Amino acid sequence: MEKETIPTCVDCGTQNCKYKDRTYPDFCPTDNLKEEDRQWALERYDEGCNREIMIASAEVEYEGYCQWTRVQEIMEFARKIGAHRIGIANCIGLIREARIFARILRANGFEAYSVICKVAGQPKTSMGIPAQCESIGAAMCNPILQARLLNEAHTDLNVVIGLCVGHDSLFYKYSDAYVTTLVTKDRVTGNNPTAALYTADSYYRKKFFGGK
Repeated sequence: MEKETIPTCVDCGTQNCKYKDRTYPDFCPTDNLKEEDRQWALERYDEGCNREIMIASAEVEYEGYCQWTRVQEIMEFARKIGAHRIGIANCIGLIREARIFARILRANGFEAYSVICKVAGQPKTSMGIPAQCESIGAAMCNPILQARLLNEAHTDLNVVIGLCVGHDSLFYKYSDAYVTTLVTKDRVTGNNPTAALYTADSYYRKKFFGGK
């Protein structure tokens, strides 16, 4: 017996939270929002630099809408929040991309400070990772150390370039500076993970949905 699916925002066909001239579905979190949750979120925007971040983000979205690449958006965002030293937490497999990004940052007046994923060269087995995982490389990725070293470098904004699934989660957790992502790794699609979504009803249908 299939478990009942609880509808959420992905199941909505109206997007009335954006358009304001349509009808909310019965399950809509906006229409069923508790006032205490709304107020809690609004109050958080007054913590630290959160309001500054929100305003800068909206301005970048507006000013560069369908014109600026994400590389340019990151630089414009950094300028708006006064970020000069930009940390780069990159995968060793994307060192070329990280070098290009660092070169672009430096050419535009920023300071680039990179820490690669394999920093410290810690063996995977020393962390309890199964020995067979070393067949694709003996040194483990070390996102917590990446974050610590960038924290010690007092970076103003950190940029992720291709950290593995899960490693990126740990980096986000331990980074003191705000983090944005430039590249999301997907070895199969050439670092274009949405390609799997766009082909989910064709090439990847059997892989994702079985015989359905």
